[in-house]
Formats: sequence, structure tokens, C-alpha cells
Amino acid sequence: MKKQIIELDLAAIDRIIQMAWEDRTPFEAIEIQFGIDEAGVIALMRKHMKRSSFALWRKRVTGRQTKHKALRSIDVTRFKCEDQRG
Repeated sequence: MKKQIIELDLAAIDRIIQMAWEDRTPFEAIEIQFGIDEAGVIALMRKHMKRSSFALWRKRVTGRQTKHKALRSIDVTRFKCEDQRG
């Protein structure tokens, strides 16, 4: 099975990185908006971040309930950051 290659511009890569750092944004939201699953986000973060920053991010999101829709509380019904427009 071949992996689908998705072409992203710099603005999209920056937005994905920002969303990945946000605690309340689940990986499923990134997949809905950009078509990249969790493994793809991890690969993108590894490629576009310094090694130390990537290690900090992985430590931060590993096991974090808010990053996985299935593990979230049912009280959390949105993934949009308050700072995000439209």
C-alpha cells in the first residue's frame, strides 16, 4: 500500500505545526482540515522542527487526552481555539 503524498505550502505547514502544539486541537481536526493523519503530523513535525523542539512536543502530546478525540471528555465539543478566526 502506497502512502498518499500531500503537497503543502509553507502557510499550511505553519498552521499544522501551530495546531499540533495547541492542547485542545485533536489530531482528528488536523486530518479533517488538511488530510494528514496523526502519523503524518508526527512526520511533518519531525521534518520541520529542531530535534529538541520535536522531542519536547512529543513528550507533551504523548498520552494527552485532548489530542485524541476518542479520549476526550464528552464535555469538550469543539476543537477551535478562541484565537482562531472563522
